[in-house]
Amino acid sequence: MTDTLVEVESRTLKLSNLDKVLYPEAGFTKGQVIDYYRRIAPVLLPHLAGRPLTLKRYPNGVDQGHFYEKRCPSHRPEWVQTAEVWSDRNKGIVPYCVVDGLPTLVWVANLASLELHTSLSLGDEIARPTMVVFDLDPGPPADIVDCCRVAIRLRALFDRMNLQSFAKTSGSKGLQLYIPLNTEVAYEPGTKDFAFAVAQSLEKRFPDEIVSSMKKELRPGKVLIDWSQNDEHKTTVCVYSLRAKARPTVSAPVTWDEVEACAETGTPLGFEWDDVLARVERVGDLFAPLLTLRQKLPSTAE
Repeated sequence: MTDTLVEVESRTLKLSNLDKVLYPEAGFTKGQVIDYYRRIAPVLLPHLAGRPLTLKRYPNGVDQGHFYEKRCPSHRPEWVQTAEVWSDRNKGIVPYCVVDGLPTLVWVANLASLELHTSLSLGDEIARPTMVVFDLDPGPPADIVDCCRVAIRLRALFDRMNLQSFAKTSGSKGLQLYIPLNTEVAYEPGTKDFAFAVAQSLEKRFPDEIVSSMKKELRPGKVLIDWSQNDEHKTTVCVYSLRAKARPTVSAPVTWDEVEACAETGTPLGFEWDDVLARVERVGDLFAPLLTLRQKLPSTAE
């Protein structure tokens, strides 16, 4: 095992095994994972700030298994911040890592936490989500093109409610839609009920295309609108996070023009780490409105 000492904003970090290949198909190393997170940090960090983070660690690479880590490791540096969140399952407080700056982000990346899964809430107001998310998951042979078509139907519904919505690739096979709120709202009654009503409403109108139930036998050839992520006990992959796929893909923001082009031409949407760095250099953070835009949910999804 080889260690490298680095200074990151006046913090000293010990990085290990930088040459270790974590994405065998792409030959993408741990050092490159850390470098990606360092370079994407200016747009990523605002979306991590203050949010409880669940680590999804792949210490031996994407093809060698993983484990989730909700409790921030006890060996963390003293400057790593935590959010103290009550756990019904553990009947106690769980200290989640909070990435509040570049040193913590580099430290997390050095743990081979390839994927960053965040709460929809801030740690100091865990019962109040700042956004609603709809995870569009295609059941083969449906694919991301079908997800884009469903996303357009969802956007039309949200437009009638005077709600702006924003899309990103999941970094896997699907698409995710977000509605920023940044207002006083709870999960129940609130965002979870709203998301469930939306999913059921679209399923009722387009039963050949959409399903709102996770039952596997109902999903082939349809797009699941997964509303269940709107829960204070769940996390969703953060925008700009790497995904642990064969290649280093990223959950990347997309424009509605790109979603429409995918739906119309059948050209898949998907981005790897270098694509995303170039996109951010060109267009900035397409998800910036998620941080500030204030919107209120209607009383019904119909």
